Amino acid sequence: MKRIFPLLALLAVVLPSAAQTKLNAAGATFPYPIYSKWFSQYHQMHPDVEINYQSIGSGGGIAQLKAGTVDFGASDMPLDDTKVKQMPMPFLQLPTVLGSVVPAYNVPEIKGDLNFTPDVLAGIYLGAINKWNDKAIAAANPGVSLPDKSIVVIHRSDGSGTTFVFTDYLSKVSPEWKSRVGRTTSPTARLRTPPAPLSRRTWNPPQQQPRRRR
Repeated sequence: MKRIFPLLALLAVVLPSAAQTKLNAAGATFPYPIYSKWFSQYHQMHPDVEINYQSIGSGGGIAQLKAGTVDFGASDMPLDDTKVKQMPMPFLQLPTVLGSVVPAYNVPEIKGDLNFTPDVLAGIYLGAINKWNDKAIAAANPGVSLPDKSIVVIHRSDGSGTTFVFTDYLSKVSPEWKSRVGRTTSPTARLRTPPAPLSRRTWNPPQQQPRRRR
């Protein structure tokens, strides 16, 4: 699966030489655990510097950086040339940590692991594969008794850098996903107004479910 590089987008910050310094930042939730540890340890080494980081999502971090309300933002999605030009100030993008994005599923009737091909993943998120016993899933899992149950897709509702990473992967493995949705932090809006059905496909928009915050 696609590797991700959360980025720190840094503004030029002028620090006073002696007084207490406080830096405000916001952005991606994925790197928050390691950022929290880093900033805490840095504060212990330099008590005169305090870094306040709010894990509000990549989209929020980019928006706050653009608004100038934070000293730096973090995003799983690197800003391309177009988005860089939209920023009202110059800034730097620096890779900080490395991680991965994987889909998760919950099918209590299945005790072992299920295999998902790239086409199956794209089909599920495009709404073309709606049942766990769909023949495409069955073909990837020979001998497995699959339940005749609907697939309910749970997804991020905010502008998410992690979503961008996953849609970037789907764009690489599925021409249909690339043409209909593409790489984006918020694919839901594009999926809710699909074009005319293709071949056997029918459209059932993913149902958004409540997400438990950790």
